[in-house]
Amino acid sequence: MGILDKFERGLERTFNGAFAKTFRSGLQPVEIVAALKREMDTKASIISRQRILVPNRFNVHVSAADYDRLSGMGESLRSSLLQEIESHAAKHQYQFSGGLSVKLLQDDSLSMGQLGIESRSVEGRVNWTPVLEVNGSRIPLHRGSNVIGRGSEAQITIDDGGASRKHAEVVWDGQRAGLRDLGSTNGTKLNGRRVAQSALDPDSLIEIGRTQLTFRIVPEAQPSDDTGYVRRPGGTP
Repeated sequence: MGILDKFERGLERTFNGAFAKTFRSGLQPVEIVAALKREMDTKASIISRQRILVPNRFNVHVSAADYDRLSGMGESLRSSLLQEIESHAAKHQYQFSGGLSVKLLQDDSLSMGQLGIESRSVEGRVNWTPVLEVNGSRIPLHRGSNVIGRGSEAQITIDDGGASRKHAEVVWDGQRAGLRDLGSTNGTKLNGRRVAQSALDPDSLIEIGRTQLTFRIVPEAQPSDDTGYVRRPGGTP
């Protein structure tokens, strides 16, 4: 069996290993992040000097009590976990064979504070999705105009007294993005400089009032991969 065949084997459970640690006060997101990073480091496969592959599908198994609490964080938690995975991969020059996904699963065999990580590598086309990161959440952008402001007519609403009701817009044509101020009272800054309109490069910082929004293009799994939160008693895949 070659290195790629070994890498592509099915899900590997680690409930009885380093990640099956008990936290008395209940599981915290920071502990999930640490476990995901350790999983990537443990499963990293050196293909060549320029290519180190790591899993791109992660299942996070938690107790029923932890599931009810953590799933209440919704998309904010999933987005934060994906950001941490991407950041760790970039730091260590890891690569993925496809889009990323993280699922939170309820496992009735685990006690509160226990954590299990399982992962695998799934080849496939990467969906590069444009997003705005704001206040710890990722907001996907759709093709065309994405208006930012504090009014209900804005697609991306921010609670900031320094923002106009329709303050600025990010325009995405499927390949490129641009930023345009919509005649706001206090103006729009891009990477620290006030602009009326400008091309928008990945990792650019937009400032509206006191609110900071970061434009990114991120790899994500296709919708058919069933990402999200799943109640799965007993931990059966």
